[in-house]
Amino acid sequence: MRQTVITISRPNARFQQWEALLHSRNKRHRAGEFLVHGVRPITLALEHGWPVRAVLYDRETSPSGWATSVLERAGGEVVAMSRELLGRLSERDDVPEVLVVAELPSDDLSRIEVGPAFLAVVFDRPIMPGNIGSLLRSVDAFGGAGLIVTGHAADPYDPAAVRASTGSVFTVPVVRVASHEAVMRWVRERRGSGCPITVIGTDEHADVDVADVDLAEPALLVVGNETRGMSRGWRENCDVLARIPMGGAASSLNAASAATVALYEAVRQRGRK
Repeated sequence: MRQTVITISRPNARFQQWEALLHSRNKRHRAGEFLVHGVRPITLALEHGWPVRAVLYDRETSPSGWATSVLERAGGEVVAMSRELLGRLSERDDVPEVLVVAELPSDDLSRIEVGPAFLAVVFDRPIMPGNIGSLLRSVDAFGGAGLIVTGHAADPYDPAAVRASTGSVFTVPVVRVASHEAVMRWVRERRGSGCPITVIGTDEHADVDVADVDLAEPALLVVGNETRGMSRGWRENCDVLARIPMGGAASSLNAASAATVALYEAVRQRGRK
């Protein structure tokens, strides 16, 4: 390792700052950083050139080949931490070899690439960070350009969201936006530039099945809050409202599941072109 190694064996101010990232979105946003756990998320963060501020490793064990590679490639500070403290940051029974402190990206809609095959998702006021992570996996799996989180919502950089995304948070742009209004201004600008984006909301009470909606053209899918659905503002700005036909006793689909079905249908239709 070429970097200078810092050793932390007691819960000093620096450790307490990192510990706060686990539980406080305000601390994450104020510091501009978040914690990353797990082999796959850390590996994807490095593969996609994500800015790393610090790498924390267990100073009481010899690093594996993978951990050594992370320490050499990540950049940022290298921190040798006591096993007990690293365990407190891991939120798991087993202590990881390595944790990464990654930099938060900007909330700029220009990070989402818009082109002839544009497909992206809005998640309006999600409550559960795990649902954000699950939806990110689906957006990634079906080639979506990005995920937009609107309104007062759970944090995409909450450890539960990052964990549920299994690393897709590093491969799919996630942008937090205060309301539908800013997103719709962006949509109108993109339309003015020649990309005919259709805004399609998912609603169990809609009159049209999602399979009957044209998803082969540029589309922005909107899914609502887990308990209340889309806000009034989004309902009024959707070009189409579509339902997912259901049988059985379930009253509705999980929001991330509903978006996954719509994403699959979009990819299916586009495969027929």
